[in-house]
Amino acid sequence: MKQILQDMAKGGTSIAEAPAPRASRGSIVINTRVSLISAGTERMLVGFGKASYLEKARQQPDKVKMVLEKVRTDGLMTTIDAVQSKLSQPLALGYSNVGVVAELGSDVEGFKVGDRVVSNGAHADVVKVPKNLCALIPDEVSDADAAFVVVASIGLQGIRLAKPTLGESFVVTGAGLIGLLTVQLLRAHGCRVLAVDFDESKLELARQFGAVTCNPSKGEDPVAAGMAFSRGQGVDGVIITASTKVSDPVTHAARMSRKRGRIVMVGVTGLELNRADFYEKELTFQVSCSYGPGRYDTAYEEKGQDYPIGFVRWTEQRNFEAVLDMLASGQLNVKPLITHRFAFEQASEAYQALTDDRSGLGIVLDYTSDVSVRGIKEVALNDTAVFTTQSPVMAFIGAGNYASRVLIPAFKAAGAQFHTIVTAGGISGTVHGKKSGFAKASTDFDAALADAQINTVAIVTRHDSHARFVSESLAAGKHVFVEKPLAISHAELDQVRQAYSASRGDGTAPQLMVGFNRRFSPQVVKMKALLESTKEPKTFLLTMNAGAIPSSHWTQDNAVGGGRIIGEACHFVDLMRFLAGSKIVSLQARRMGNAPGIDIVEDRASITLGFEDGSFGTIIYTANGASSFPKERVEVFVAGRVLQLDNFRKLKGYGWPGFKKLNLWKQDKGQHQCAAQFIGGIKRGQPAIPADEIFEVAQVTIEIAEILRAQ
Repeated sequence: MKQILQDMAKGGTSIAEAPAPRASRGSIVINTRVSLISAGTERMLVGFGKASYLEKARQQPDKVKMVLEKVRTDGLMTTIDAVQSKLSQPLALGYSNVGVVAELGSDVEGFKVGDRVVSNGAHADVVKVPKNLCALIPDEVSDADAAFVVVASIGLQGIRLAKPTLGESFVVTGAGLIGLLTVQLLRAHGCRVLAVDFDESKLELARQFGAVTCNPSKGEDPVAAGMAFSRGQGVDGVIITASTKVSDPVTHAARMSRKRGRIVMVGVTGLELNRADFYEKELTFQVSCSYGPGRYDTAYEEKGQDYPIGFVRWTEQRNFEAVLDMLASGQLNVKPLITHRFAFEQASEAYQALTDDRSGLGIVLDYTSDVSVRGIKEVALNDTAVFTTQSPVMAFIGAGNYASRVLIPAFKAAGAQFHTIVTAGGISGTVHGKKSGFAKASTDFDAALADAQINTVAIVTRHDSHARFVSESLAAGKHVFVEKPLAISHAELDQVRQAYSASRGDGTAPQLMVGFNRRFSPQVVKMKALLESTKEPKTFLLTMNAGAIPSSHWTQDNAVGGGRIIGEACHFVDLMRFLAGSKIVSLQARRMGNAPGIDIVEDRASITLGFEDGSFGTIIYTANGASSFPKERVEVFVAGRVLQLDNFRKLKGYGWPGFKKLNLWKQDKGQHQCAAQFIGGIKRGQPAIPADEIFEVAQVTIEIAEILRAQ
């Protein structure tokens, strides 16, 4: 497949070739026919990409604050690496797609292969979209007209929040693409409409759609126009579809509204409000969220759980359907809004037109390439790659932020040979695969396992897939590195144990390692060496100031991420096990009690472990601490001495003969050393972490989570 990407660091727009996505549960794979460039949103993204670093910072002051906090806790160099990595990841553009269903995932009803559908898919000749973000296109609606459905739904959701009634007077501020669609939809509601914009050509279209107009660039006063339009009573509602940094649209809206009027923000403007304007009239002001109910709800969008129509009449999908019905009946006319039309392969010219022509509205991309070649699941990135027996030949499963920013560079530095990178969507694998020197990008995990050249697999996917991928990789005779956790349930852990035991039987003995990198960090290695000088039992206090993550995040879903104790606190269970050098023989755990307004309390917990040699320690895992406090702190008390490690940057010794401190310029959590130890272990035939420790830590961590959930 081919997809349009935006370089967020330098601003360039390009078409990348990648393996086609595979249908997964609740999703639909679509062969694209046309897509629509959103003049407002995409012009803003392109402009942000072309802006200097200083201008980017000015546009996102909240992100600057986060960066400064990270500098204080993690150090300057670590923060610079993180920011540069974030900006180097290209952004897939587009969210208004029309095409034909090519493949259905399981649990998809109401669609069949060959159906024409509209979706919020990106600008790509093949897209994979959740079923609740797709809608069937009536025969009466052309592909090009249907391409406007998603954008029109944004305006429709704003209208639904405003609740117009027949005969009311409404103002639409901003006669861009969404604004002109909103004008028509309000007219269909039986409303009188005043359109306000600085572009006379757009206002001419608004007049064609039945609106009265006001052009401030000609000296016309929007407030006076609104009062005159409402016959001196004040308008019933204002829908702001403009995009501007100033607050004038909101100020004007308040001053032209009647008492208890409604103002809905669909676009983006400044929000310096005058309280008196709103107070005296008791105005209602609301910000509209994209296409409608369900937006940003993981259960609705990703898991396909629809809202009952008796309780939520209009969802994202049902808004799509409503717009399609308006197009089919002729009540919504989008043909005059098409100002440019390009072949998909001319994407660079299309985005140049978007930048150069501020009066442009609907820019349609046509896809005419051979459908039979779009669905290829494997793409060559380096035809000249040659693999030797000197170092492991790897397949990477997953190319998310941690994999691309940390693990892949770490394995590359360790001398691993990169064969195939496998991802669900294809594009991230292509982008990071090219950058890192992989020979192939693929969306077919089974094909990677079947490749005889590949002898090592790194698994960096969502946690619920780890046990399956590990088990299948071991069964295929591959060495396995899996980013924590190994499994998220006892059943999954038993599955991995069985696969590991079975892999021992044929003499190949592939190695298994979990990415417990902290035990390999230089400061922890120093701590381990110091602790081995005394045989007394040790007391540990490990603090993870983890910070809050929304309950809607996948890591908080016990069925997907396993929760934060299994998914992250396992690092410190392993670290304490490593420093103790002794088996875990007891555990206790206590979480914060249930509290109003706090959905997740499992990630505010105390965990105490006892060890066979008499050592014990407590892990304080907390999501309710200050971000300015060190994220991770390790303290060890033994034989009248103390070691304290802050954030893997500053190590202090108290009472240790010949040792006082070991500080680093840059935070080092041991990721590079971890990868090197794994690769070295394969070469030596000796695992970097004993398998019994890996299974012990996994077992204990799952038991801790069960104890906390039972409280």
